[in-house]
Amino acid sequence: MALFRRKYRIARAGETLRPLLQRLDDKGALKLVRLWNRWDTVMGPEVAGMARPLGRRGRTLLLLAEDSMVAQELTFFAPQMIQRANAFLGEEYFDKVRFELLNGRVPLDGYRPDSAPRKSSPPPKPENLGEILDELDEDSPVGRCYRAYIGLFRPR
Repeated sequence: MALFRRKYRIARAGETLRPLLQRLDDKGALKLVRLWNRWDTVMGPEVAGMARPLGRRGRTLLLLAEDSMVAQELTFFAPQMIQRANAFLGEEYFDKVRFELLNGRVPLDGYRPDSAPRKSSPPPKPENLGEILDELDEDSPVGRCYRAYIGLFRPR
């Protein structure tokens, strides 16, 4: 078998495909796929649970956050996230992080938060609802707000 390989220069498929794929992948997308697949390991479980990969735009890493409070808090951790992603990729690939809200989109690593619609039950009607309505000025912000609150419990 070794003689046959030497004579005909047969290479293993992996040895042949790797250089071919690297030539075809001039933008580094294969590196990014590896990053998306190992996102939890690269960022750590705490951060990875709050920020999921959405993609990139130029040298900006796009991440999804479930709400704006999480996105705001993670902006303080952005330099470390860039450092970890670049270390995994082995080059200075990203220089910025931008957070976007989830809004029903699916991140690139396939993570899907609990997407079942949550049923919210209406709040119970207070026993003494409307008792202080006469004591409030109808044109004041508090009076208008209290009237609107009472309206929530009117039958439709």
